[in-house]
This record gives sequence, structure tokens and C-alpha cells, in this order.
Amino acid sequence: MRYLLMICSDESGYATMTEADMGALMEAYGKYDEEVHEAGVYRDSHRLHPIATATTVRVRNGKTQTTDGPFAETKEAMGGYYLIDVPSLDEAIAWAAKIPTATYGSVEVRPVWEMDEPQ
Repeated sequence: MRYLLMICSDESGYATMTEADMGALMEAYGKYDEEVHEAGVYRDSHRLHPIATATTVRVRNGKTQTTDGPFAETKEAMGGYYLIDVPSLDEAIAWAAKIPTATYGSVEVRPVWEMDEPQ
């Protein structure tokens, strides 16, 4: 089953990181990325641009409305994701716990609802 691991954190913390701290974080992500690939569970991943670049779209009464920024005010924002394919939620949680941001932010784990899956 495929699971989306949504990586969330407070973006303002990155502005105060030293170059060494950012380097250590990127090294930790490199190791995680290597591990998830070697295990054969990797399907996709991407880092997202900062929340200031987000646009929220709503359609009300047939009219498209756009708003700069996220849908809701929040300190933690989704900064990236991993899509993995593992047999169980327990395994997905184990992979989520290894994501470096889980130590200071959060990782939301959701099963992917396949298009051919009954509702």
C-alpha cells in the first residue's frame, strides 16, 4: 500500500540555523533518502518552496477565488513529502519516524486512496 509522508515544520526555524546545522540536516536527509531507496519502498519525494509562495484556490458559486498563502493560519507548514510503498501502516509509521524533521516538526502519514479502490 502506498503512503504519503507529509513533512511539516515551522519554517521560521530555518532562518536561525547555522550553516553547520543546515549542513547536518541535509546530510541526515541524504542518509534517509539513501535508506528509503535501498529498502525498495521509495516511490517519489519532493521538497516544497516556502509557504509564502503558496496560493490557495477555492471555487464558490462557479467563481474561482485565489488567496496568497495557506488555507489556514498555522505555524507548521508542509515543506515536502515522501511517497512510499509498504505493506502496513506500522511500517509507514516506522519510516516516518526516521525522517529528520520528525525530531522537531511532525510527519503526517496517510494512505493513498487508489483511484480503483472502492469508496
